[in-house]
Amino acid sequence: MSSELLQQIREGGRVPGHVAVIMDGNGRWAKGRGLPRYRGHAAGMDSVREVIEGAIEAGVRVLTLFAFSQENWNRPEREVNALMKLLQLYVTRERNELVRQGVEVHVHGDTDRLAAGPRRAIEAIQAATVGGQVLHLNLMISYGGRAELVRAARRLAERVRAGELDPGDIDETALADELYTAGLPDPDLLIRTSGEQRVSNFMLWQVAYTELYITPLLWPEFRREHLFEAICDYQGRERRFGRVTAV
Repeated sequence: MSSELLQQIREGGRVPGHVAVIMDGNGRWAKGRGLPRYRGHAAGMDSVREVIEGAIEAGVRVLTLFAFSQENWNRPEREVNALMKLLQLYVTRERNELVRQGVEVHVHGDTDRLAAGPRRAIEAIQAATVGGQVLHLNLMISYGGRAELVRAARRLAERVRAGELDPGDIDETALADELYTAGLPDPDLLIRTSGEQRVSNFMLWQVAYTELYITPLLWPEFRREHLFEAICDYQGRERRFGRVTAV
């Protein structure tokens, strides 16, 4: 199944350069099996590995994963602590393999809120993977789209106050240059698992014209063939960016 879909992608020609994923449904997956929520998050780590490897196979150049939102800090302390331990375990365990695969890891968000252990692990994996040429992997941790826009506005205001920028020169390009994703193309495809039909404060600026693909699968059920199915669906769409197709 995976090999057939991969061949279809290669014959389809147009591979999304940047794929973003809202990884949703870990808690529901665990609840449905009578397990504690952290078991769902642990199971979701296997899906992360599958999607990274699938993205490489399909020829995706940038992959952005929504790993932990700012709103997630409001969850029960026990669950948050379990998530942070899993994060630290994942980046430590996968570091060498990501280096071998040519993946360059970037972590974006308010990481100052993280405990020392996870923060050191994140710093280590970013340093170890510098120079990876196969896949640019963004892990959005303690991230919120509105907070990112506020951060960008503040940085522009600071440049104006310092005399480095005229207010009249602030345009879409100037603002985009202050986002975490500065220098990267906007996502071509946004995948959301669990069937929920919302963007949940994720990359609000960047997904203005992104193609959406919503699957009822819960995140721990998502595998590379499901990524390939999403890409095949994307290849069949016509992207107009507000323009009208010539007749």
